[in-house]
This record gives sequence, C-alpha cells and structure tokens, in this order.
Amino acid sequence: MELKTYLKINPADSVVVCLVEKKKGDILEASGERVVLAEDVPAGHKVLLRDVKEGENIIKYGYPIGHALKDLKAGEWVNENNLKTNLSGTLEYTYQPVNEVLNIKKENRTFKGYVRKNGDVGVRNEIWIVPTVGCVNGIAERLAKKLREETGCKDVDAIYTWHHNYGCSQLSGDHENTRKVLRDIVLHPNAGAVLVLGLGCENNQPDDFMKLLGDYDKDRIRLLVTQKVDGDEVEAGMQILRELYAIAGKDKREDVPVSKLRVGLKCGGSDGFSGITANPLVGEFSDWLVAQGGTSVLTEVPEMFGAETILMNRCETPELFEKTVSMINNFKEYFLSHGEPVGENPSPGNKAGGISTLEDKALGCTQKCGRAPVSGVMEYGDRLTATGLNLLSAPGNDLVAATALASCGCHLVLFTTGRGTPFGTFVPTMKIATNPTLAERKPNWVDFSAGQLIQGRTMEELLPEFIDKVLAVASGELARNEENDYREISIFKNGVTL
Repeated sequence: MELKTYLKINPADSVVVCLVEKKKGDILEASGERVVLAEDVPAGHKVLLRDVKEGENIIKYGYPIGHALKDLKAGEWVNENNLKTNLSGTLEYTYQPVNEVLNIKKENRTFKGYVRKNGDVGVRNEIWIVPTVGCVNGIAERLAKKLREETGCKDVDAIYTWHHNYGCSQLSGDHENTRKVLRDIVLHPNAGAVLVLGLGCENNQPDDFMKLLGDYDKDRIRLLVTQKVDGDEVEAGMQILRELYAIAGKDKREDVPVSKLRVGLKCGGSDGFSGITANPLVGEFSDWLVAQGGTSVLTEVPEMFGAETILMNRCETPELFEKTVSMINNFKEYFLSHGEPVGENPSPGNKAGGISTLEDKALGCTQKCGRAPVSGVMEYGDRLTATGLNLLSAPGNDLVAATALASCGCHLVLFTTGRGTPFGTFVPTMKIATNPTLAERKPNWVDFSAGQLIQGRTMEELLPEFIDKVLAVASGELARNEENDYREISIFKNGVTL
C-alpha cells in the first residue's frame, strides 16, 4: 500500500497537511485541486490549496483557524508568519444542541483494580504523605525515604510524598484551591493509605483541613501535626506509617468492570500531527470508554478557545451549556484581567511542529474527547460526580492541568504529545506520540505510538491495541513516567503571595 505524504483533513479545508517534508516544486493534488509548492515545507505543516486575499479565513478541520495577513497564493506554506488568530475577548453563545448517537458495542471488559471500603476503585495501591503546607516538605520526603528503605515497597505499589509550595501566605481563591486539591489527593482511591502531615501554625489549619475530607476512612487516613510532637517528629511519623503500611499491604487486585475507570485527557508539546493521529485515537478511546459506562475528562480551557462551540453544542442540557459558556468566558476574563490576549497560546514548539494559531491548536486538541455528549462540567478542584464525558476548568500548563485531572478523580492521564515530555503527575501519565519519529527517538518517554496511523495502520486496527494498553496500565503495568520515577504535582495560582 502506498503511504500518503499529505492529507486534506476535511473536504471544506483550504489547506493540506504535509505528512513528510515536502520540497519546492513538488505537486500536491486534493479534491480536484492541484498545486505546486512555492517553497520547502516541513512535516506537520500546512500548504494552501487555493489563493486567498488578505483578511480571508483559512480553513482546517472544516473550521476557520485564522485569517491571512496578506494575499497568499496556492502552494504557499501557511504558518504563524502569514496567518493570524481571529480570537479576541469574551463572546455570547447560542445553544444549538447536537445529539450524535455513538453505535459502539458494550464489551463487558474488566481491569484489575483495588476496591476501596467506600466502593471506589483505585488502579494503584500506594502510600502517600500529603503536607498541608510547604514548610514540612523536607520532613515528608525524609519519611517517604525511610519507609521505602525499611519496607522495600514489597507489599504496596509505591510510597510517595506530594510536596508543594503552598498551604500558607495565600488568600481567598488561591487558598481554597490549595485546600481542595490537597483534599482531592488525600481522598484519591489510588492511595491505599495516607499520612496528612501538618506544621501547626499554617493558614491551612490541619484540624480544619481534616474536616474538609468529610466522612473518610480513619483507619487509612491519619494526621500528624509536627509542632505538637515532643521530640523526634520523624519517628512519630514512622510509627503511623508502619501502621498504615500494614493495612494497605493486605490489599489485593481484583476484577473490576471497565465502567469504573476514569481517565483524564491532556496534550502537550503538540504538533501538526496531533489532530491527525494521537488526539483522534484518544478521542476514539474516550468514546469507547463512555459507551462502556466509564468516564473521561477534558481540560485545558485556553486550548478550547476557537473550538468551544463544538463542545457547547454537545452538552446534554441547557444548564451544562451555560456552565460551559461560563467556564470559557471566565478563563478569557482571567487572561484579559492580567492584560494578556486570549489567542496567543501556541508555544515555540507548537509552531515549529506546524500549529500556527490557537484555533489550529484547539480544533486538534478537542478531538481527544471524541464525539460523546458532555454530561458534566466542573470547576477547578471539584471532584467527579457524573459519568461519561466531563469538562474541567484548568489552564493549559501541562503539570497544573494533569494534576487537576488526577485531583478530580481520574485514575490515569492520557497525554498526547508531538514534541515529547518525560513528566508525570500523581497518577500514571501515559504518553501517546503523535508521530513515529518521536516514538523511535524517545522510547523511554513514550507509552504508545499513534504515529502508526501515518505508517499504514488504520484506526480500526490500532484502537483495540490502545484499549488493551490502557487497561494493562490500569491493571498494574507501569507507565513510562512511573518507570522513570518522574512524578509531581502543581497547584494553580492566580493571586498574591503574602
């Protein structure tokens, strides 16, 4: 089979995407349009199929991705130098519901998980130390190290502390965001046991924080306030951790319906292949999971700008539509209140990879959530209550957004990337490469290559393999970030620090 070297994604598009590097003079034909390249064009980048005038919209994915900054000729390379975003401030929206029926077979698949006392399910059985304030990060790290050395982690999957810089010297919204995210971490089912480690004088008062947890398992979640300990707080912490280890060490994996699985959808270091390979593959997985009764969560609100109406019109109810409108416009107001434009999102790496505007990025980014209806919309720090596809308010920053996805209750994060990244948050963070070059260069970072889709594999062939891989990780197979021990958290901050 002859492999395609360029692709017209939607019949309405005025550009094609080069799947390999193209040279000046090469001939491209698509939908009856024939152009000769005016210059060399890198892989992942766009070539104009027909002449456009200055100010005229350029179409990709069937939607405008910006307007031409000058008159352009067919065969020209379209990039950030001749294409400008159409995005500006907040908008008014009209609800025009689109109810697409997904004909996806229910397969009754399972994974091996840990069933918790409250009926929740985890995909890991780890012991976590969660500081209420950054002042005790050092103690927390020392405790985690001592417990790992003492036990060898023989009876649990891992032992970690989730250090951060907050818990004090914050006001109003920032303070509450910190408390909510730390609460969500403590209650996460991937932890078999948790030691909450406080100082005593912080704004995030330990006793009040424990009340925020609600009705929690007091055998598995314990508190130590170090200022109240006479003598060695490390030994006091170790006594509690030994008890927690003994409890969590008895937990065993068992078959759990895939309907219990909750997966976060994230991208970073995107390129021109993201909207062609990895994001559509993850979108197909998301639709499959939702059809099985499971849950997926899409975040990165600034990377929805330009594609937000697609998500709004998939909302199941007018109330969810209004929540989505507020989520979008509130994030735009956040940008504008800091004197920043809403459309200058693509990074240098995005642009080098073939993404020229935020609309270009957003229309590719939102494909990660497939075609399922939106059944829930959450504020930052909220915990999941609705199954199906959810939207979550969080920024595009990789670590902040991935932490937010994990905090809302996702068991793992599916992270598509064209440029590559090694990081992981406090749940398994699987990297799906958009192109074969990345997968070949960084196998120590990449869990799965969606670049196979431009090497002759079909979506029908690849999706079952990807489903099997995700369920294997949910059942205990380590993601690359776990193998490399790259795990951390980052909490969203907006206001002043005292």
